Amino acid sequence: MKKSLIILLSCVAVSACTKTTKFNSLDTASSKTAGAFKSMASKTASLGSAAKGSVQQASSSFSQQASSSQARASFSAAGSEFGPANARPGECYARVLTQPKYETTTEKVLVREAGEDISTIPAKYGTGTEKVLIQEASERLEVVPATYEYVTEQVLVQPAKTSLSTVPAKYRTVTEKILAKPAHTAWKKGSGNGAGGAGGAGGASNTRVNSAGDIMCLVEIPATYKTVSKQVLAEPGRTVENTIPAQYKTVKRKIVKTPASTRPVAIPAKYKTVTVTKLVEPAREVRKPIPAKYGTVTKTVKVSEGNLEWRSILCKTNSTPSKVREIQASLKKQGYNVSTDGVLGSGTVRAINDFQRKNGLPVDQYLNIETVRALGVSI
Repeated sequence: MKKSLIILLSCVAVSACTKTTKFNSLDTASSKTAGAFKSMASKTASLGSAAKGSVQQASSSFSQQASSSQARASFSAAGSEFGPANARPGECYARVLTQPKYETTTEKVLVREAGEDISTIPAKYGTGTEKVLIQEASERLEVVPATYEYVTEQVLVQPAKTSLSTVPAKYRTVTEKILAKPAHTAWKKGSGNGAGGAGGAGGASNTRVNSAGDIMCLVEIPATYKTVSKQVLAEPGRTVENTIPAQYKTVKRKIVKTPASTRPVAIPAKYKTVTVTKLVEPAREVRKPIPAKYGTVTKTVKVSEGNLEWRSILCKTNSTPSKVREIQASLKKQGYNVSTDGVLGSGTVRAINDFQRKNGLPVDQYLNIETVRALGVSI
């Protein structure tokens, strides 16, 4: 008889799969049922030693969760210890203890009541300068000495007088032409050629020849004169009365211009500049209202208790390395630094948990189906 075998895989704790079998058979022969169980056992054995260890670890974890009284109270009656009531063939489920849900609320509380701040502002002082009288004004007499000046005046040295003086005669020199030698004649040698020459000299009667045969001529020599100088009286001598004027000399004399005197001299008051401290602003009181101070208190309120529930997850049964690579590629698009090696390693799990927290998805140690869908990967 033909049999139909429905295998339900439930993944607990670390995604280790236990197999619950339900047989709907048209033939109730026990041998065939036993054969089906043997077939299931051989399939389980093919998972290897790692899967067996995972099954043992999952069983231990499940036992601890089942021992909790709180988990037992919150466990849904719709499921069982081996899987959810609405489990579908070919899917893996993990039974997890969900954490209690809390809600954070803020509340405004009074920290400090309103009051008044009274502060005293001290007086302000400044440094300034001030003139202080150190000697009053007074008066003294001052002697004004006499002043002198020099004047010049004419003093008679010798009075005027008369004297007689002789004025000698005055002569003048005159020149006069007098006869030095009167005119006369004398014989002088002549020259010529006979009587004709002699005749040329003054006539035959004035020419003669001496015994030596020379021609002698009688020449008329005119009178000679000389000029002589002599003193002649121009003005006779006389006696003259002379007047000698009086003689004076200029002398310099010192005289008093202004006599000595006294005068009052005012002595001004003497002051000294000193540094003093002056009040710039008096002390005063300042009242400042202090408003009430409120603070915000953050409270965490539990909304719901934690409970045990079954979650649909991705495990070795319903996933392949290519599916894991799709998930890793989607994480890379989200900005996570993961390798697309198709292995669900610790780096990939950390990226998945961070993605779950940022997107408000359930965070646990499994890759739940809700997260896979959120990553845009088909199941």
